[in-house]
Amino acid sequence: MTKMADNSSSVEIVEGCRLPVLRKNQEHEDEWPLAEILSVKEVSSRKLYYVHYIDFNKRLDEWVTADRLDMKKLQFPKKEAKTPTKNGLPGSRPSSPEREVRKSLDLNVQTATAPSRGKTLPTPKRKVETVPLATQVAPATPVPSLPSSAEASQASVFPAVRETTTFKAREDHDQLSSLTTNGTARRLIPAQPGRKRKANCGGTDEMIKVLQYNKPQSASVFLPPPEDSQDSSDGIPTAPRMTGSLVSDRSHDDIVTRMKNIECIELGRHRLKPWYFSPYPQELTALPILYLCEFCLKYLKSLKCLQRHLTKCNLRHPPGNEIYRKGTISFFEIDGRKNKNYSQNLCLLAKCFLDHKTLYYDTDPFLFYVMTEYDSKGFHIVGYFSKEKESTEDYNVACILTLPPYQRRGYGKLLIEFSYELSKVEGKTGTPEKPLSDLGLLSYRSYWSQTILEILMDLKPDNGERPQITINEISEITSVKKEDVISTLQYLNLINYYKGQYILTLSEDIVDGHERAMHKRHLRIDPKCLHFTPKDWSKRGKW
Repeated sequence: MTKMADNSSSVEIVEGCRLPVLRKNQEHEDEWPLAEILSVKEVSSRKLYYVHYIDFNKRLDEWVTADRLDMKKLQFPKKEAKTPTKNGLPGSRPSSPEREVRKSLDLNVQTATAPSRGKTLPTPKRKVETVPLATQVAPATPVPSLPSSAEASQASVFPAVRETTTFKAREDHDQLSSLTTNGTARRLIPAQPGRKRKANCGGTDEMIKVLQYNKPQSASVFLPPPEDSQDSSDGIPTAPRMTGSLVSDRSHDDIVTRMKNIECIELGRHRLKPWYFSPYPQELTALPILYLCEFCLKYLKSLKCLQRHLTKCNLRHPPGNEIYRKGTISFFEIDGRKNKNYSQNLCLLAKCFLDHKTLYYDTDPFLFYVMTEYDSKGFHIVGYFSKEKESTEDYNVACILTLPPYQRRGYGKLLIEFSYELSKVEGKTGTPEKPLSDLGLLSYRSYWSQTILEILMDLKPDNGERPQITINEISEITSVKKEDVISTLQYLNLINYYKGQYILTLSEDIVDGHERAMHKRHLRIDPKCLHFTPKDWSKRGKW
């Protein structure tokens, strides 16, 4: 609590107040976005305020001085109203339509996921310690959903068609069972038995017909809807799974985890400014710089301690097996059980730049794949991703991060491509654990778009026939889960409804944009340089 004078009047500022705060935007112009005061401290008899800019990502939060605050538009925090009672019972709240709908949805989910014999399956117990953190995932760009059967009958011909071809639709096609929005599946209500309905597209095993047009860069693909599959929720669960999930639990949000606690990190030749809270020891959070050994990631309090540590540290690369090397890029596979200290230090560093994940001190259920860049001094960490040894939801990535000094250089897509290359060797399709951060979502959408367009554009006519492909075949070739394939097509706005079938249209703009993007993408994974043998982690002896 502090007092400031403005226009000869005394104003009292408390935590929770909101007011405009001066900051520079990307064009280095002054702007006054609304911000919330999270904390106040005094340094050298000078007041500093930790502010969170409303509707901005938390990584922009910062300490500001009083001269950057617009006191004329100060908003005081509202007092919390007492919980009203219902039917005279304390603690109950009057019902609302939203709450009733949410309650019914929860009941439906519980009914659908309950075991068939009515028995409750025991949850494996593992002693873990979680660090709760505030979760603010940027809203994803809305994606148009596929038209329903009623809307489809009124669909118009898409502009790219230059010649008409008549196709006979099957009468026994199943109704579209799931739609994907922003990378997730949304279950639709199944058709009622006995009800008459129009013929729809077939399952994902039905062939997709590719039409060639006058312009060679323009094509249309007949796209069947996805077959029934499990939902991959983009919401945040009420509590993390104990099988190794790193999804953040928002139920224990507090003021401590909403604030950055590390000022600066020195890692090798780079100095990093953390974006978010990370649970490093309390005594280290007051230091102006936290020093890390770039090979074992051990944290030290001073440069002298780091220099003394380097004389004793024999590591010049991450511990574990090197499973990929091409040029100066290498990947190391690290078992979270065999290399606990390194894995925990890696998680602490990653937590500085990941806000939507929970840090586990029990790293046993995870494998870590660290990407490094080699020079004469050793293998320097560029980024990493982790994955569960056993995933019931087909997750091939739990956390993924490219360190800030290496961002916007193609390393993020390289990490994503490597994760799918491992899935190909395992013979599985995979998807990243949801929710994705804003930057993660952009990277994955870009990778999915380029990968799927690459497949579609490489299709060639077979014996004069139009090329054909199915959604399942695209998924098997790329190891991208079917839900992600369809959500990407929706995001690119390629899906149209034409003559009773869903079709996909590749315009010249899409093709030109894809070719420009692929021309800039110099870093690619070479499967020949991968030396990886998957393990069956269902056998506990492998752990």
